[in-house]
Amino acid sequence: MSEAKERASKGGRARAEKLSQERRREIARMGANARAKLTESNKETVPEATHRGPLRITDDLILPCAVLSDGTRVITETAVAKQLGRGLGGKTQRLATRSTSEGPALPAYLTTTLEKYAPDSLRIALNKPILYRDRGGLRRAVDATLLPEICEVWLRARDAGVLQPSQETIARRAEALMRALSRVGVIALVDEATGYQAVRDREELHRILAAYIHDELLPWTKRFPDEFYRELFRLRGWPYNPPSLKRPQLVGKLTNELVYNELPEGVLDDLRKKNPVVARDGRRRYKHHQFLTVDVGNPHLEKQVTAVMTLMRVSPTWSRFKKLFARAFPPKVNQPHLPGMEETEEEEGDDELD
Repeated sequence: MSEAKERASKGGRARAEKLSQERRREIARMGANARAKLTESNKETVPEATHRGPLRITDDLILPCAVLSDGTRVITETAVAKQLGRGLGGKTQRLATRSTSEGPALPAYLTTTLEKYAPDSLRIALNKPILYRDRGGLRRAVDATLLPEICEVWLRARDAGVLQPSQETIARRAEALMRALSRVGVIALVDEATGYQAVRDREELHRILAAYIHDELLPWTKRFPDEFYRELFRLRGWPYNPPSLKRPQLVGKLTNELVYNELPEGVLDDLRKKNPVVARDGRRRYKHHQFLTVDVGNPHLEKQVTAVMTLMRVSPTWSRFKKLFARAFPPKVNQPHLPGMEETEEEEGDDELD
């Protein structure tokens, strides 16, 4: 500290010592009110916890975590301080280690023993805790993605042999946490602990459906070339008669499995909801592709149709085609296998024909 700053610091302490207890309380109230007003003015910019829960690593290592309205995953600063630092209380809460030649200061809850083992990027991030709203109050938190770096600092210090016996417990906690993170990412851990995983999956599905499926019906355009059905009929051993609209019902099922099932998961299910069966024979009022978006959905559909036709052309038999198709497009989880030659034309299936 410079001589001028040292004099200013001493002067501040001297003035504080002369204040009465009542005056100190008044100053504290003024400061609290000022912070409250500042927070109120920025209320819309402070994210809110939408999901919360305990992140249990071991029986004695439990970190309260949350997912914020902006998607940030956080661990409360108090929990990080308690489990991976020094508890926030008394002087520890007010004092931070000073900046040194090693770089920016560490936050108050970490010890100076760790200074040379903490990268500057971590020091800066920890000195700017995340402020968020939760159940009517304001809380401070640490970005959950910083946990591995905090653990690494403790483990480096332990490897260097600079920890005190009382600090070895924290190092063991850090090691336990690192082992847990090596099995599954911290984002997944927090999402599972808070119950956000289901919301995340739904939101991801909504983004996919928004990209692939249009709310409005598009005019009919031929998306399946005649060659697609000509090759399909050849491989199945069916007579091909283009002028006739009568086709085996199994054709619709095969079209779904060869083409629509290879679009992102959830797209075909949503198309079926938007375009339900309206006839006893399984026919639908529209073609599924009329609900696909012009910029994403239909281009993907056309690409899949082309790929399937290419495999059909080079396949002498249906059995050979099935093997080539399975190699090019490995079955997804719970996806049914392609029907075999033993199946009949009367098998029930969706009718998605051009």
